[in-house]
Amino acid sequence: MVESASGAPEDGAAEVLDRPLPDGVRRAVVQIVSDGFGGLTVAELPAQLRQYARFTPSRRVRFAANAMAAALESDHLFRQRIGERLREAQPELAGALDAGTPPPAADPLDVAAAAYVLRPTGWVKLVTAAGEEAQRADAERADEETRAELERLRAELAAARAHTKTETDRLRAELDVAKREAESAHRKLRSAHSDIKRGEAALRKSAAETDAVRSEGQAQLSAAESEARRLKARLGEAEAALEATRRAAREGRSVEDMRVRLLLDTVLDAAQGLRRELALPPVSVRPAETVDAVEPGRMTPKDIAARALSENDPAILDQLLALPQAHLVVDGYNVTKTGYPTMPLDKQRLRLLGSLSQLALQSGAEVTCVFDGAELAAPVLLAPPRGVRVLFSKPGVTADELIRQLVRAEPPGRPVVVVSTDREVADGIAKAGARPVASAVLLKRLSRG
Repeated sequence: MVESASGAPEDGAAEVLDRPLPDGVRRAVVQIVSDGFGGLTVAELPAQLRQYARFTPSRRVRFAANAMAAALESDHLFRQRIGERLREAQPELAGALDAGTPPPAADPLDVAAAAYVLRPTGWVKLVTAAGEEAQRADAERADEETRAELERLRAELAAARAHTKTETDRLRAELDVAKREAESAHRKLRSAHSDIKRGEAALRKSAAETDAVRSEGQAQLSAAESEARRLKARLGEAEAALEATRRAAREGRSVEDMRVRLLLDTVLDAAQGLRRELALPPVSVRPAETVDAVEPGRMTPKDIAARALSENDPAILDQLLALPQAHLVVDGYNVTKTGYPTMPLDKQRLRLLGSLSQLALQSGAEVTCVFDGAELAAPVLLAPPRGVRVLFSKPGVTADELIRQLVRAEPPGRPVVVVSTDREVADGIAKAGARPVASAVLLKRLSRG
């Protein structure tokens, strides 16, 4: 049993507040604790409050409100000490609460806060009643503020309406004045416009007469100038004819010979340049060799047909790469997944590129190997082998599309060989002028070494 300062048991210590402490009461309680702080030593303070011992009451309220409220609720001894300081500061209020007759003139929030600290009999009712009274007071104050705001807004609305009416009347008056001024200006404008038209008519008549006189003078001057130019032209033609006659007599046919010789030199230079550009070999065929006949030891058409290469013969790839300036484009993963699909992708690439390097060295052809960039989880650190160009397609672009771009980039007439089993790729590059070859043919050729 908890005892009061007089030694009597406190019946209110067994009472429990069944709802949160009202905000107004809580603020008053925190202020009581902050005021009683100064009369306690550091040792008498709970451990969580000792850091605020040197704070001023206002700073304690600002920074330690929650800690003081929690300590007051949980630490019975600390609440007794704060209660003793409250009895010393407000003995009349403490005595009235002990007697069960709180002073009616006192602020309900102060009464409830003191009851919460002192815990006399019936303190829960006092705190609850103070909270309800504070809520009613807040509601009445909010209602009064709302009514005052409504009245203010009504007054502003009436003033705005009056101002709007006054402004409307003023603008209407100004509009009427502006209309009258506009009508007057319009009449003056019409009059000025008529005067301008009359002046323009007179000006046009005067200009027409002046133009007629000027035209007549110009016609006479032009006729005289024309006659003078005609005579000068005839004189110049006679002089030119005389000079041409003299020069022809001196040079004879030297001019025509020079033109023919210049044309011949031009044709010869053009033929030599075309021969160099096309790398034409010397003529090895003679007209007599074009006559259809069978020579001793030469194969007949039937023998030639028997030796025709099939599409799957790797020798056909050697013939294609032997063409001048041949370019071999390889669909990398299409070949590796046909020949050795169980190997990891990096091993597939290294094996194919090593074989292609040997083929490029043997054939002397340009070799480009294309891989699909979508198969990569990270950028490839790869040193391309000698004689092989290695390309990966960009994000969003397939290796098939990159191959078609390579074929389109080549000039018409250059032999381009594309190795891929993809029928869509083969059809597309064939339309562009390239020669498709199956992946199996390349794999047979590479296995031959």
